[in-house]
This record gives sequence, structure tokens and C-alpha cells, in this order.
Amino acid sequence: MSAVYILIGASLLVAAGFLIAFLWAVKSGQMDDRVTPAYRILFDDEPKNSESNNNSSSQTHDQEKKEHN
Repeated sequence: MSAVYILIGASLLVAAGFLIAFLWAVKSGQMDDRVTPAYRILFDDEPKNSESNNNSSSQTHDQEKKEHN
């Protein structure tokens, strides 16, 4: 039963540490970026490698179709 008391005390210390870290981050201004999320939708995503592979294989497939016609 004493182990339960130790674990509860340890969890309360960890929770208090996270609360202090969160309050410090808010107070120091790390949560104040209100502009970037509004413009994030306007930025283009980076192209993935799989898309470029799909494009090259579809081009090859199109060339094969032309050769058969």
C-alpha cells in the first residue's frame, strides 16, 4: 500500500512540473503566433517522391499506347 502513496506523490510532482513548464511557455510568448496558421493554407506542399515516380510510369504507359495505335 505504501507503493501507491509513493506513485501518487511522484505523479503529482510530474504533473506539477508539466503545469509549471506550460505556464512558463505561455508567459514567455511561445504561444502567441496568430499569423502563421492563417497563412499556412496558402503555402504549397512539397512534392512527394512517389508522385514523381507515378508521373514517369504514366508517361511510359502513354508512350506504349501511342506505339500500339
